[in-house]
Amino acid sequence: MGRWRPPRKKGTPYITEAGAEALTTELKQLWKIERPKVTNDVHEAAKNGDRSENGDYIYGKKRLREIDSRVRFLTKRLDELTIVRDVPKDQSRVYFGAWVSLVDDDDKTIRYQIVGPDEFNVSEGKISVDSPIAQALLKKEIDDEIVINTPEGEKMFYIDGIEYTK
Repeated sequence: MGRWRPPRKKGTPYITEAGAEALTTELKQLWKIERPKVTNDVHEAAKNGDRSENGDYIYGKKRLREIDSRVRFLTKRLDELTIVRDVPKDQSRVYFGAWVSLVDDDDKTIRYQIVGPDEFNVSEGKISVDSPIAQALLKKEIDDEIVINTPEGEKMFYIDGIEYTK
C-alpha cells in the first residue's frame, strides 16, 4: 500500500485581519530571521568535513527544507486569501468573524469566533468557517437552536449572543 493521499479540499479563502497579520508575521520571522540563522549554521557545519556523519549539517539541511516549504505555502496562501475587514450590515445574524455564545441543554455556555481555516484554534475559541459547527451557525439569529452531530451523539445548542468586533 502506498502513501498517496488524495489532495485535501481547499479551505475557504477568507481570513480576519488578525489572522492575516499573524501569517505575515510568521512569514517574516521565517524568511528574515530563522532562515539566515539556519543557513549560517549549515555553512559552519559544512566546514567540519565529512557531511554524511555530521548531525548538525544533516539537521540543518532538513530544517532549511522545512522552512522553505512553509515559506512557499505562506506566500501562495497569502496571495489567494481575502481579508475580511468589515462587519456585516445585519449584525443580528451569524456571519464570518462573529463571536457566538452557545448554551447547551445543561446551561453551559460556550463562545466561538468563526474564522478562516488558516487561523482556527479551538483552545482560543476560534473555529473554522468550514467546520460543521460553523456551517450550522451561519445565518442563524439569537434564540435559534442548532443540532450538531458529535461522536457522543446529537447535541442541541441555543444561540445566546452574537457579537462583532472591529
